[in-house]
Amino acid sequence: MGFTEQRFNVNLSILFTELPLLERPAAAAAAGFTAVELWWPWVDSPTPERAELDALKKAIEDAGVQLTGLNFYAGRLPGPDRGALSIPGEESERFRANIDVAADFAASLGCKALNALYGNRVEGVDPAEQDALALENLVLAARAADRIGAILLIEALNKPESPLYPLVGAPAAVDVVEKVNEATGLGNAKFLMDLYHLSMNGEDLPAVIEEYASKTGHVQIADNPGRGAPGTGSLPLADLLDQLNKAGYDGWVGLEYKPGDRPSAEAFDWLPR
Repeated sequence: MGFTEQRFNVNLSILFTELPLLERPAAAAAAGFTAVELWWPWVDSPTPERAELDALKKAIEDAGVQLTGLNFYAGRLPGPDRGALSIPGEESERFRANIDVAADFAASLGCKALNALYGNRVEGVDPAEQDALALENLVLAARAADRIGAILLIEALNKPESPLYPLVGAPAAVDVVEKVNEATGLGNAKFLMDLYHLSMNGEDLPAVIEEYASKTGHVQIADNPGRGAPGTGSLPLADLLDQLNKAGYDGWVGLEYKPGDRPSAEAFDWLPR
């Protein structure tokens, strides 16, 4: 089967970034995609002006693509931050201010998956205090997602690139998923399985898929090494996606890779037409 039967969407926060934000949805459509996903596009503002939200909504609608995934406010990303929800003080408040804004924007476009990045450890703050704050904020996010009929995604990153991020393995992220579901009773928290991050951690990817496919709400891919397109590294991505499919995962697969030294539109030559 390989790549031929998969449903791929393109992440507009890592691909097509050579274009202004409002031009990226149309560029993705021109490259043949019907669906897109985004990190929170306004890194400095959890609550952007209505006009900015409306302009992005119109760009997505005019392009004829479906928004299938959106991150909550996560601080400076790309940049030094890896989320805001476990950071005491102002960042946690910014995350909370963003929850309904992000959920309402997602709902306006029929987006059914919201990703909440956990946040880095803070020097001098007890990790248990951060984890308690994180659970509070994730419960709020899960309820907001449930209000719009969406799932809440919790992602594992990788330790080499995110050394202060505590969820750097599939078990750690799934443990938080289960704590959120236990706290809310909603069951709408799911694991975001990013095969690039897990491979950077040295995890046994077939074993991770076997154990956690049933708890997975979204999958993202990039090759390793390099975080480039499939075929630029050594990950057997077609085989891994086949295994996911056989394990019952039938959702979108987000392309969250770097285009390299070429325009993003030329970074899909691996993809069956």
